[in-house]
Amino acid sequence: MMKGKDIKPHIGIFGRRNNGKSSFINALVGQEVAIVSDFAGTTTDPVKKSVEIFGVGPAILIDTAGIDDSGELGEKRIKKTREVIKSIDLAILLIAQNKFDDYEIELLNQFKSFDIPLIIIHHKSDVEKIESNTILKIKANTDAEVLEFSSIVSAEKEVIIEAIKRNIPQTAYQKPSLFKGILKPKEIVLLVTPIDSEAPDGRMILPQVMAWRDVLDHDAICMSVKETELVDFLKTGIKPNLVVTDSQVFDFVASILPEDIALTSFSILFARLKGELDTYIKGTRYIDKLKDGDHILIMESCTHQLSCDDIGRFKIPKWMQKYSGKKLNFEFISGLNTMPENLNNFQMVIQCGGCMATRKQIMNKINMVSDQEIPISNYGLVIAFLNGIFNRVVQPFENEQYN
Repeated sequence: MMKGKDIKPHIGIFGRRNNGKSSFINALVGQEVAIVSDFAGTTTDPVKKSVEIFGVGPAILIDTAGIDDSGELGEKRIKKTREVIKSIDLAILLIAQNKFDDYEIELLNQFKSFDIPLIIIHHKSDVEKIESNTILKIKANTDAEVLEFSSIVSAEKEVIIEAIKRNIPQTAYQKPSLFKGILKPKEIVLLVTPIDSEAPDGRMILPQVMAWRDVLDHDAICMSVKETELVDFLKTGIKPNLVVTDSQVFDFVASILPEDIALTSFSILFARLKGELDTYIKGTRYIDKLKDGDHILIMESCTHQLSCDDIGRFKIPKWMQKYSGKKLNFEFISGLNTMPENLNNFQMVIQCGGCMATRKQIMNKINMVSDQEIPISNYGLVIAFLNGIFNRVVQPFENEQYN
């Protein structure tokens, strides 16, 4: 299962075998967190390490296998290294001994295709300095910042950290706000939080916790009930300015909540935060155009134990087939698994809220789908559409006015 740390900014470390990727990470972190060896190919699968970078905050460093690996196993390692590119916010490419050729250029092209900012570091500078010809070759292919570094010169660490701060997008580490633009101080937000078989024992799920904190950060008033106590809450006479519910109980909540109280869901708030709400809204309306035999891809951002209450694997497919009256085919990917090779096989894609992923990871998937002109929606919006309350749940975002 993906952990909360995965929503931190991701920094991928790339380069050939024995270019010192692991020793670079150890030097940057200040402790031995990656295996260092003179034997080429020591790093196999990408390895994540959580670190604190002053000025950025918590981040994930990803140590990848060498891009020049060989053999059948080496090809598999390289494939996993390339998959990392889709999930990172910043790439650091290590070169050494002035080697900058096809391996590096191919990586640069992949970084460009996913709009990944890049720093190039000539490593092991204590052994061999970067040459002017190498710099010229680099500049012919990219305008990325180029630095020299030696893992045995501790003073150079600060130079790298400053470069990371200059190049990583601020959106990757700035504190996100679920309610920015739709909530002002002293307003009341009611969170409706069902406790079902998918809820963690004795804890709240991440979207609920983040929503609670964000309401408080807006100097607003936060209250919470289970859906079974919502009727009792409304009898108190307290009138919330906004109700946020789990999408699975949209139908029930909407049926008893007065029309003059704004309503949306945790999933839709995260869709707005992590993805593109306008794109999702447009894609949702395609549900009415689905035909018998159409294929729908459902994308989950985390992996978890399945149950009959699973929203993505069981409930949404059942509800969509009932609503449409069509025989629909569903396929699923979870976590950061590889996207299907041929997206054109799908007539629609549905993305979860993405609470366990970074915005970059979600946007890369959205862009891949949008490039193929395939309608894409979100769990919460789909459920609202199927329950006939679509316009109501997107209304809070139509006139965003508060900063």
